[in-house]
Amino acid sequence: MSTQAEKFRRGRKVTHALTAHLVFVTKYRRGVITDRVREHLTTTFASVMGDFDGELIECDGGDDHMHLLISYPPQVAIAALVNSLKGVSARMLRKECYAEVKGKLWGAHFWSPSYFVASTGGVTLETLRHYIENQRNPGGTSSPP
Repeated sequence: MSTQAEKFRRGRKVTHALTAHLVFVTKYRRGVITDRVREHLTTTFASVMGDFDGELIECDGGDDHMHLLISYPPQVAIAALVNSLKGVSARMLRKECYAEVKGKLWGAHFWSPSYFVASTGGVTLETLRHYIENQRNPGGTSSPP
């Protein structure tokens, strides 16, 4: 992932630097996110962010949740962006028919309907990046900065 979001981005009528920290949890907190599922989700999230003229800066998580650090333009409502990220990723993941997902989740749902979002103005991007990068490390930070 690049460091583009650390700079101001320019549009036709606006200069901005909007970043957010998102957390999505799997339905029933089932541990279905293996390495290959995580890689597939990361690729899908990056594609969706590109469709919204945004950027996926960092992405990682545990076996039952994903953390995303994103940059997005001001004309995009965060709720609409989250809806697309979760909807498209779940739909694309279902098409792949991963056994680890199919065996633990049923129906059309992959994500819990809720999510966490916070602007990154309270901490530096580097602090958040470090937190997300260390999600799967035993000695990593277990709570957000």
